[in-house]
Amino acid sequence: MTAVEDVSTKLKTQLLKLLREDEEFRYTVAGLIGLEDLRSSMKSLTDAIDRLAEAQKLTEDRLNRLVERIDRLAEAQKLTEEHVKQLEVAVSSLAKEVGRLSNVVGFGLEDVAKVVVPGWLYRHERIEVELERKFVYVDDELIEVNLYGDGRRDSEAVIVVGECKSRIYEGEVREFAEKLEKLVKAFQGKRMYTFMFGFLIHPSAEREARERGITLIASYMR
Repeated sequence: MTAVEDVSTKLKTQLLKLLREDEEFRYTVAGLIGLEDLRSSMKSLTDAIDRLAEAQKLTEDRLNRLVERIDRLAEAQKLTEEHVKQLEVAVSSLAKEVGRLSNVVGFGLEDVAKVVVPGWLYRHERIEVELERKFVYVDDELIEVNLYGDGRRDSEAVIVVGECKSRIYEGEVREFAEKLEKLVKAFQGKRMYTFMFGFLIHPSAEREARERGITLIASYMR
């Protein structure tokens, strides 16, 4: 046995003797051991708190990013709503302009008809007439006639009644026919010649017009 081992053995023997015989020494050692355990527990608790704080920080960061995204989304929605409102205003303005343009085109078409139709009627139907706009009362209802004229075919009087439409389809012919049914009451006993004048005539309109005895005249016809 070496001198160091001998010293270590003697020290252990003395410590064991003190632990058996000295109560105060035993409590002191137990206290020291308990303090170390407490320190170890405190360190573990501190580490856990640090991890919890880090996790909370990460959660707050994610929450902040989410809030930022929601704010950006709300802003984008607000901009979209503003754009939709601007679009609605633009569409409304466009509709008004289209309405004005329709009125202008309608008026222009009527002027064209006043020049073109009398010559066409004379060449194809032997009708001499000058056309104008006219308002007729039928059963207390005021009906507007785009093109009206008191004409003559050879020696016979004939009332010419026409309607201007830039595009003539089956529906437009039916509407004009309904108007004519009312006008017949105002012109009872008088021969009528009815026609429609427009830039475009759809095949469906031609079929409907033939059945109702309405002549269709396109602006390009001579």
